[in-house]
Amino acid sequence: MKRLKVLVAFALIAPLVAPEISGAQDSSAVRASTALRMAVRDYRAAHEPTILHELVTLLAVPNIASDHPNIRRNAELLVGMLQQRGVKARLLELDSASPAVFGELEVPGAKHTVVIYAHYDGQPVTPSQWATPPWSPTLRDKPLSDGGVPMPLPTDSGARVDGEARLYARSAGDDKASIVAMLTALDALHASGRAPSVNIKFLFEGEEEAGSTHLPQILERNRDALSGDLLLLCDGPEHQSGRQQILLGVRGVTSMELTVYGATRALHSGHYGNWAPNAGVMLAYLIASMRDDDGHIKIAGFYDDVRPMSAAERKAIALVPPIDSALRRSLGLARTEAHDAPLAERLMSPALNVRGISFGSVGPQAANVISTEAHASFDFRLVPNETPDHIRELVNAHLRKEGYFVTEDSVTTEMRLAHARVARVQWDGGGYPASRTDMSLPVVHAVVRAATDAIGERPIVLPTMGASTPNYMFEHALHIPVIILPIANYDDNQHAANENLRVQNLWDGVELYAGVMAELGGEWDHTRSVSRRAPLPNE
Repeated sequence: MKRLKVLVAFALIAPLVAPEISGAQDSSAVRASTALRMAVRDYRAAHEPTILHELVTLLAVPNIASDHPNIRRNAELLVGMLQQRGVKARLLELDSASPAVFGELEVPGAKHTVVIYAHYDGQPVTPSQWATPPWSPTLRDKPLSDGGVPMPLPTDSGARVDGEARLYARSAGDDKASIVAMLTALDALHASGRAPSVNIKFLFEGEEEAGSTHLPQILERNRDALSGDLLLLCDGPEHQSGRQQILLGVRGVTSMELTVYGATRALHSGHYGNWAPNAGVMLAYLIASMRDDDGHIKIAGFYDDVRPMSAAERKAIALVPPIDSALRRSLGLARTEAHDAPLAERLMSPALNVRGISFGSVGPQAANVISTEAHASFDFRLVPNETPDHIRELVNAHLRKEGYFVTEDSVTTEMRLAHARVARVQWDGGGYPASRTDMSLPVVHAVVRAATDAIGERPIVLPTMGASTPNYMFEHALHIPVIILPIANYDDNQHAANENLRVQNLWDGVELYAGVMAELGGEWDHTRSVSRRAPLPNE
């Protein structure tokens, strides 16, 4: 798929710049920011082979959360990478949990402490679906979909790598690129004679893709070590327009496996069709009872707890570049749900996704039988003020309303004989609620200003991203706001086969993180209430 390009004229961008960003900086401050950006860029340009090789070394270590030996190899490698930069680093251990990696860099005179989070684990893989093995990082001259072919990694000092090249490996974009970008940012600052303007604490988690099951305990046990004024979460993609974005929230998530049952053995469709209940058909009707084909969830009470969008959030969404038509074309979609409502608006609503359906066989393996069972897998994306526990109650109640006997236990013949319809429900037991940081907080404006200085143009600022990360856990345990600074390309095949990183996104990420580290210090206080609201980040 060719990379989507949406060009926004300067006349459209200029009104979006907050007054304090466009007018409060004097010319010397602008020159200083430009000089830092160019120094970081020059450092990166002179060290591209070294940066890529460090990322490739990290990507080559398998990182599925259940693979404990390799997870520990990742964690120990990261400790070493931090220590090479003069960062005090150690593992945060918890029985049966993947170790978290903690690093601390104290800056003399700094007024604030910023916790920077990313995760080093990745989604499970099916190697047969990959063009090259998922833990054998492969550099290609362009995307696979455009006919990209493998190319050797640069070895000569000072060699340059085209920004449009793609690096293919599991976690290339989610999240190992962010980790290497932020550590390279430290290198670039050091080389330019600059120190970060804030104390920095690094937290790299090893179970995010497995639901962050142990993260609350890790945070509680290490509350003092992880104390700070702000958490920057470096996970996720750029905006679909290709522009840098800053996100102030995430949707929550919970997931479910559902099985419905027919006869106790497969039956000949000629002898028993139209007589024996068909588990596949039952499942199809059940899914149709839960959501319509326009994305509306039909489960009673599902929207009752949804917090309405604020005026600030509506305004932020209205100011996003119009990318939906181009995005539909690039994805081959004649329509999108909710009557083609904008993507940014749809992310503010809950969603029910059918992850997969399984019963019987198709194609050459198809047989004229009535299946005994049918399975479906779901994930539910939540918004404030929905909770996973309440959503589970609503879904279970809906299944009962549809005439099903609902159980979490193994289904027996006695159950099938006693109930016309039986559904086994297996909830993930984890998940987490949604989270959104108030757009009017002074720290939000400070991050927007620092990011603007860092990259030389204004990022897009949005209330939420569609994915789910453990923001609420940080807010609950550490009592600090969370702001998301993602750098991955939006077309990185995140969680899927042939995950990749557009190399230019790595280069841009180094500049972003270096600038934010250097420029974020200053007068902001996340604890004080805002009685006189500052201009919104998109005003």
